[in-house]
Amino acid sequence: MPMTKGMDVALLGEFSPFNALKSTNLADLLDHIDVLRAAQGQALFNKGDTEKRSIYLLSGRVSLKDGDRSLGTLAGGTEEARNPIAPVLPRQVSAVATDDVEYFSIDSETLDVTLTLDQTGVYEVGDFGSQLNGQEGDWMSALLRTKTFELIPPQNIQMIFQRLKRLDYKAGYVVIRQGSNGDHFYIIRSGRCKVTRETPANKENIDLAELRVGATFGEEALISDEARNATVTMLTDGILMRLDRDDFQSLLNEPMIISLSHDDADEAISQGGKWLDVRVPSEFKAFSKANATNLPLYLLRHKLDVLDRKTPYVVYCDTGRRSSAAAFILNQRGFETAVLKGGLNRSDL
Repeated sequence: MPMTKGMDVALLGEFSPFNALKSTNLADLLDHIDVLRAAQGQALFNKGDTEKRSIYLLSGRVSLKDGDRSLGTLAGGTEEARNPIAPVLPRQVSAVATDDVEYFSIDSETLDVTLTLDQTGVYEVGDFGSQLNGQEGDWMSALLRTKTFELIPPQNIQMIFQRLKRLDYKAGYVVIRQGSNGDHFYIIRSGRCKVTRETPANKENIDLAELRVGATFGEEALISDEARNATVTMLTDGILMRLDRDDFQSLLNEPMIISLSHDDADEAISQGGKWLDVRVPSEFKAFSKANATNLPLYLLRHKLDVLDRKTPYVVYCDTGRRSSAAAFILNQRGFETAVLKGGLNRSDL
């Protein structure tokens, strides 16, 4: 079993949100784990700390303090210790070892990127083509009738069509390959593509979907800033329209994503909005916004019926990465959303 400084996959998987990750992604994170020790009286971190690291207690006891006032004690091996210690930044308390302790830490951004990739790993087709009938027809008019383009300023729409590049491909051509960088966003103008994915358990490509005219692909890798999670190959001769990463971000993604400061988000909630937490259930259980709905990113497309289309949602995660991907998906499907800027672990207070 993979080991890193006394840490292994089985042990790491006992903590939240690691327990939501596939074993292969857990193994990849081992190289990013620092296992540390603190003697009695030594601080693991101090109140006001803004370093973006998630810290977990393995053994021993830690006192949580506000100045000289003790707020409680956390013991290694307990249910409470499966969650990160005081995760909200800046730290609201100090954590001081009451005896010799062992703990581990990981860069919060690295963890969040892995969670985002892990939870968007099951390939899903974009919704641009949901109103098309499978024929090429007037694809530009069809795109303009979708919910996505209703959210984009007219000047951006004009620039998008100006900057789309036409690409003619023969059957069998690999458009994007799993593991490659996400540099482009694609719309199928004519023809059909197939989506396949290689998994650790099966090195043979598994067929996931067949994409037809009007379908899109490539957006999630651009939003999460991670590698492609599937391979897309032309099934037939066809035409694709391609938008570069920078144009996608500035013309399509950014106009669709509204970010709210924490104060503005609280105001939106007071005016009838609702919190939507897209972290995994163990993260939600450990700490969440009052009266929030928990719908993990990896379940989002499959559980949309639990959401009310008449309710505006403020979507949040730890850093804003998973929530931005979730908001893009929801906006494509006609929901009204905003993203909590910086997530729960912001350091701007």
